[in-house]
Amino acid sequence: MPQPTPELLALGLTQFVVLLFSLSFHESAHAWTALRQGDPTAQSLGRISLNPLVHIDLIGTVVMPLLMIFTGVPLLGWAKPTPVNPRLFRSLRSGQILVSAAGPISNMLLALIFTALLFVAARTLPQPWHEQPVAVFLALGVQLNVSLAIFNLIPLPPLDGSHVAEWALPNGLGHRYVAAIAPYQGFLLLALVMTGALSALLGPLLNLVVGLLFSIIR
Repeated sequence: MPQPTPELLALGLTQFVVLLFSLSFHESAHAWTALRQGDPTAQSLGRISLNPLVHIDLIGTVVMPLLMIFTGVPLLGWAKPTPVNPRLFRSLRSGQILVSAAGPISNMLLALIFTALLFVAARTLPQPWHEQPVAVFLALGVQLNVSLAIFNLIPLPPLDGSHVAEWALPNGLGHRYVAAIAPYQGFLLLALVMTGALSALLGPLLNLVVGLLFSIIR
């Protein structure tokens, strides 16, 4: 475990702030898309909001991320699931796909916004620009949002990717897949994390996407 230095604490706090904002944006995207599809459930509960307090899950948004930050484990987290009533969607199938995909798409959008801001920062901040606090914050925004987008697209319940697969695959294949794998969802995700398989599987794609975005900045 890394020794808690002022620099580490400052970096950890910055990561936590970026995570809170990114998760709030993610869940708001789910809620906003559900509203556009005809379901006002999340809106009525105040979930179209960047206020992290309305999205916080004690374990996924506070405890686990802080443990990850200060033990050196790659940072991930989750927020309180956005409530939806699919029966109110104008189209059940397309509504399920769009609402589920909205979260990861929103994180990729945020990653692009952070990249654009970092592009500007690289040309306006004093040298070495990449060591300036603003640049560190923006770079973390790029990396974390790409991580959240890719992680949430894994087709394992309860992640968004499983809901997309469930409704996008033809001939009921998606429903059969989710029904078969759902009883083992917690074990599978835990095994992927604890064995390092998750990092091995997602690391190359994460490095590729982040590398491409950072190459725009240089």
